[in-house]
Parts: sequence; C-alpha cells; structure tokens
Amino acid sequence: MPRAVNGTVARNRRKKILRMAKGYRSLRSRAYRKAREAVEKGLTYAYRDRKNRKREFRRLWIARINAAVRQEGLTYSKFMHGLKLANIELDRKVLSEMAIHNPESFKALTATALAKLN
Repeated sequence: MPRAVNGTVARNRRKKILRMAKGYRSLRSRAYRKAREAVEKGLTYAYRDRKNRKREFRRLWIARINAAVRQEGLTYSKFMHGLKLANIELDRKVLSEMAIHNPESFKALTATALAKLN
C-alpha cells in the first residue's frame, strides 16, 4: 500500500499563509516559516487594534465635544450631565459631528443643557 502524504492539504495551507504575507519584505513574504510568524503577529495586531479603534474614536469625539462646549462656557462633564437631565440621548459621535458641521443646533443643545443645570 502506498504511503499517504498530506500533499494538497499542506500545500494549500502554506499557499494561504504566503498569500496573506504578500507585500511583506524579504523572507517574510517568501519563506513559509517567516511568513507564518509575520502573519500570526499581524493578525494579533489586527485583532487588538479593532478593539483600540473604538477606544480612540471615543476619545476623539469627547475631545471635539469638549472643545466646542468650552466655547460656550461649559465643561464636557457638565454638558453631558445637563443633556442627561434634559433626557436628550445623543451619542458622542453624533454630538461631535453636530459640533463640527451644525454649530447652530449644537449651541441650542448647549443652551438646553445649561438651562437644565441651573
């Protein structure tokens, strides 16, 4: 009985890794072992940074809201508290977009929050 080798399955697995490593420099795109190490590391970073992207965008939105609110004489935390008291449930992404692209309505929100605080 002939010896059964894992030929096509192993080749396909290796080709998949080398395809994922396309664009890497030097042996990282040509040698299977180095490519596998680089791809595994890259996938680890990709997983981590998908989580971090959400964190970074939230920080950006908060910074934008804070800058816009301070021009109206409030702080970020007081503004958010005033919105909560006024039962205005807009998320930070929408608030930051309003602060940039629609400052008139954002000023109205700030006035509402300030009125609820007082």
